[in-house]
Amino acid sequence: MRADVKFTADDYRSLPETGPRHQLIEGELVRTTPAPSRRHQDLVWELGGRLRAFVRAGGLGYVGGSPLDVYLSQHDVLQPDLLFVSTARLDRVAHDGVHGAPDLVVEVLSPGTRHLDLGAKKRLYARHGVREYWVVDPQDETVTRYDLERAPDEPRSFAAGARCASSALPGFELVVEELFRLA
Repeated sequence: MRADVKFTADDYRSLPETGPRHQLIEGELVRTTPAPSRRHQDLVWELGGRLRAFVRAGGLGYVGGSPLDVYLSQHDVLQPDLLFVSTARLDRVAHDGVHGAPDLVVEVLSPGTRHLDLGAKKRLYARHGVREYWVVDPQDETVTRYDLERAPDEPRSFAAGARCASSALPGFELVVEELFRLA
């Protein structure tokens, strides 16, 4: 394949639903790795349940999770582990995914995706207007919060004994050690 050829969101949508999963990053189809570990999925489910309960209780918007396409541009379609879209941005949520930046994106690190989650995907989330990005590290049992609107290069990491609060979802707080103890 020629390096100057870029795939588009339309090309991406034409891929079969069965078979290998992909994401579209800067016009390149990136095949996802095999299914995540049980611990990875437990962390996604635990945090996703907490986010969903908080958002539903307050009528604050929509919480979704992978595999759910997030169309950031014609050349960038990602599938974050979790996402929150505020009521102000609900027009972005469609039957085939989210068209535009969510307010909050969460990625749980896996060995096969760590470099993408901390590199290209973080840059794309910042470039396309995601307000806040959380990276959950099962190995170190930390949650790192990036305020992509105000200070994208000044992450704050939270470990056991700390509470990670969201600026994109005011009032939502996560007790870090509880997340890792329950998942």
